[in-house]
Amino acid sequence: MTAMPANIANPTEPWRFLVVDDEPDLVEVVCGALRHEGWDAVGAHDGREAVSAAATYQPDAVVLDMMLPDMDGMEVMRRIHTSRPEVRVLFLTARDAVEDRIAGIAAGGDDYVAKPFSLDEVVVRLRSLVRRTARGRTGRVASPDCLVVGDLVLDEAAREVTRGGEPIDLSPKEFSLLWFLMRHPRQVLSKSQILAEVWSYDYGGQAHVVELYISYLRKKIDAGRPAMIHTVRGAGYVIKAAAP
Repeated sequence: MTAMPANIANPTEPWRFLVVDDEPDLVEVVCGALRHEGWDAVGAHDGREAVSAAATYQPDAVVLDMMLPDMDGMEVMRRIHTSRPEVRVLFLTARDAVEDRIAGIAAGGDDYVAKPFSLDEVVVRLRSLVRRTARGRTGRVASPDCLVVGDLVLDEAAREVTRGGEPIDLSPKEFSLLWFLMRHPRQVLSKSQILAEVWSYDYGGQAHVVELYISYLRKKIDAGRPAMIHTVRGAGYVIKAAAP
């Protein structure tokens, strides 16, 4: 039976992406952009490494350079699809000729981006790919706008929050604060960073408003459950999955 992408089998897991290019700096930049979106990303620098990584990491999609030092991108895709045909492929190509683009799509690729490219464009196209994957596997569209930390899910488009599947009603400012925390899971955010992002210093840098709204969130997010929102004394606040 064909394996279902990890994110669809377990929708609380972030999407997984494998980025393949023989330029290490490019791989690192693209992986960083994807992680900034709240997704998981790992890199590979040649075809053999990519095929091996796909088998162990089990990505939902691959960002794949057409021209690698040991084999071309279409051969890498063919080998990955032999065992995991459901994996989506976004080709990176320096060859912008129509024939090359058609060849990649005809061989089983899902989309392409020509080098040099915009990171924003890559992110948008990958959102589209994972949306299509979710529709094909579950019969419904999994929102690409969801932020997930542990069993806490924030849907930006629907403006909805759930924990363990139970809905949580938040005010607009509480929602904005939670969104900022969840965009940076396991990262300590200072009061000044939170003020700048959530309040735009409308409160003149008064840190007590952050403390107040953190307490509001805790009552709604953590009440009766293992804590997810933590204070790091002298540094700020951090959100992370609750300990099992």
